Amino acid sequence: MPWQDNSGNKGPSRGPWGQPPRGNNGGGGRRGNNGEPPDLEDILQASRQRLKRAFPRGGPGGGGLPLDRGMLGLIGAAILGLWIFSGIYQIDPEEQGVKTTFGKYAGISGAGLHWRAPIIQGVTKVPVDEQQTATINGDGGGSGGRENLMLTSDRNIVDVNFTVNWKISRAAPAPGEFPNAAKYIFNVEEPQNMVRAVSEAAMRETVGAKELEPIITSGQAEVVEQTRLRIQEVLDYYDSGIEVLRVNMEKPEVPGAVRDAFADVIKARNEKAQMINEAQRAANQIVPVAEGLAQKAIEEARAYAARVEADSIGQAERFNKIYTEYSYAPEVTRQRMYLETVEGVLGGMNKIIIEEQAGRGVVPYLPLNELKSNNN
Repeated sequence: MPWQDNSGNKGPSRGPWGQPPRGNNGGGGRRGNNGEPPDLEDILQASRQRLKRAFPRGGPGGGGLPLDRGMLGLIGAAILGLWIFSGIYQIDPEEQGVKTTFGKYAGISGAGLHWRAPIIQGVTKVPVDEQQTATINGDGGGSGGRENLMLTSDRNIVDVNFTVNWKISRAAPAPGEFPNAAKYIFNVEEPQNMVRAVSEAAMRETVGAKELEPIITSGQAEVVEQTRLRIQEVLDYYDSGIEVLRVNMEKPEVPGAVRDAFADVIKARNEKAQMINEAQRAANQIVPVAEGLAQKAIEEARAYAARVEADSIGQAERFNKIYTEYSYAPEVTRQRMYLETVEGVLGGMNKIIIEEQAGRGVVPYLPLNELKSNNN
């Protein structure tokens, strides 16, 4: 439905916002009767009238403030001075200013006083040296003390709480890239939440690639360093301009519900390791002795074999020599061999042999004790 003026006012018709409709010249309208734009002189005259009404009356004759071209120039100069003065701003030593022109990046301001064109240019102060902390624990950064559970590679669960210290990097950008302060302004939204999310994901990835035992014992420094490198890698991929200073991890623990059971498991593992060490120590004492005895038996067997072999060779050589002599004089050699054999068999026996002719007719006197002594 078209708008209608139902106020009942007599006079020029008005629009819905209290202004005369276009084409209506009532009340000093802005267009002529023929719909053409008014003359520039008419606009200046109307402006002078408004300024006269705005300033109080004064002077000896009670006349209004004279507004000529000189006064308008002074007013314009004052407005221009205020505009220029309002563009002065200061950057502290720990800050950098990101200047924009109509919202587009226009440069970086260092510490000190600077000027910008108000309305046209804007400046965002970035605290590049301020160290900020992202806390990652089970209660979303508060102090509720809830657990931040993560899964390890051996399918155990560990409670890990840690903090990440970060700041905006002052490193010089590569050619053609924005400075880090500008990256932080243009590429990052809600940086605290972003750093928290990236840090938690990096820690879960690091913990998920390791077993529980090194995480809660001696491998915490490695976990912290790998997590810091992963966080920095992701933040660089996002082109955030953020530098990770350090990762501080509290002592990881197993969840409270299974802490007692896990302590029993650790105790059993320690007892197992102790028994293995004791068995190894006993083995270290017994095995070398057994190996020495075995080596001794082997050496004795080798010596016996060498002795028997040498004796056999000697016997064979002796037989060959005896056979050679036997072939020269068989009777003599046979008799000698008989006597040597009898000597070898009876030489150690305690026996006295008397010839049959020697004891006939007379009882011989035999000094047995002396004979025995001689034999011995």
